[in-house]
Amino acid sequence: MARKRVAILISGRGSNMVALIDAAQDPSYPAEIVLVVSNDPAAEGLRSAEAAGIRTAVVDHRKFGKDREAFERALQDALNAERIDLVCLAGFMRLLTPWFVRQWEGRLLNIHPALLPAFKGLDTHARALAAGATEHGATVHFVVPEMDSGPIIVQSSIPVLLSDTKSTLAARVLEVEHRIYPDALRRVAEGRVHQP
Repeated sequence: MARKRVAILISGRGSNMVALIDAAQDPSYPAEIVLVVSNDPAAEGLRSAEAAGIRTAVVDHRKFGKDREAFERALQDALNAERIDLVCLAGFMRLLTPWFVRQWEGRLLNIHPALLPAFKGLDTHARALAAGATEHGATVHFVVPEMDSGPIIVQSSIPVLLSDTKSTLAARVLEVEHRIYPDALRRVAEGRVHQP
């Protein structure tokens, strides 16, 4: 079976992108990372992708002003040019419109640093600590128009320690993210998980 062609969308350092690239180095992995796109030309992750020999592209959202759909159409053109099968969001800091999400229904994955449906949105670690959560973790899910609400593909939890600060908790959750994102992409690429 041909490996699925995957694009990763980033806005920053792309540590989850690196975890996916590392997993895809294995020839038996069912997906290959063929493109990394950033909305920020200064994103550190672009250099990591180039160092790994992966094609990169920049679609700078600032050039489109407030026209989110024009930005997304340019993004869509970049993805179509590489015949992309699946898209993984890895620290991509743009909210996507329903138009774009519909183009990729069942083929668009995101990782969120919390056990959804708890703590949707930003600043999840501080919120988990403030809420007195005893468990925290990460979730890979299909993207739907409503933020952080799509069907869950893989989830993994860690205990919240009494000594945890926002930064120690974030570091431990990041390790979980790096483990479960490649697993989730594998499941989707092999056709074992579908968006209901």
